[in-house]
Amino acid sequence: MALAEKKCVPCSGSTPALKGDEIAPLIEQLDADWKVQGTKLQRTFKFDNFLKPMRLAKAFADIAEQQQHHPDLTIRWGELVVEIWTHAINGLSEADFVLAAKYDKCQREYGATL
Repeated sequence: MALAEKKCVPCSGSTPALKGDEIAPLIEQLDADWKVQGTKLQRTFKFDNFLKPMRLAKAFADIAEQQQHHPDLTIRWGELVVEIWTHAINGLSEADFVLAAKYDKCQREYGATL
C-alpha cells in the first residue's frame, strides 16, 4: 500500500525511532525535496507570494487534524517550511513518512489551484 493511502498510527514512547536503513526505503517514496535533518523530516515549499503558502498550510493543517499527527509549519513570504517528527520518541516513525506522503499528494492536487 502506498504511504499516502495509509493512516498515521500513533506510537508509544517505548517505540524505537527509525534508523538509517529503515528510513531509506520510506524516504524514497517521497518527493525528492524531503530531507532528513537530524531527528526530523523537513521540506520547504516555495511560492511567489504570501497567500499561497498560507493556503497550503491550511490544507496541511486539515490533514494533520484528520491524521492526529501534527507537524511544525513555518510560514513566511514565499515559503512554507514543514518539519515532521514523532514527539513521543523524539525521532522518526513510519507515521511521519505517511504524513509527508499525504502532503506530497495534497500539494500535487491542490497546489496547482493556489
